[in-house]
Amino acid sequence: MDAAEITAWALANGWRMIAGAPSLTKPSRPDEAIVRLVLKATVAHVEVKKPAGKWEKMAGAAYPAIEADPESGMPIGLRLDNIIGFAMLMRENKDRMVFAKMTGKAIF
Repeated sequence: MDAAEITAWALANGWRMIAGAPSLTKPSRPDEAIVRLVLKATVAHVEVKKPAGKWEKMAGAAYPAIEADPESGMPIGLRLDNIIGFAMLMRENKDRMVFAKMTGKAIF
């Protein structure tokens, strides 16, 4: 997968562009990113925001090492499935995005 494919997957699965990076937010603070994908020229990183406000790199891989899961499309190689609570956070963000479309209200 390349940066464009990862971004397309993220945006289709509940991620939002915040400060130029695909990001996930807390339900209680939908304007503040707590997980982001940093997509550089040759590598992609998953970063998590610590309570003190500093970003910590949790995983990363070069684009040739990242492949789409045949069933879910999730990028394999970024270890997104190993981050505790990630699946639930992603599901909450996706649900919020879907319900916002249904009600016509912006999620921002």
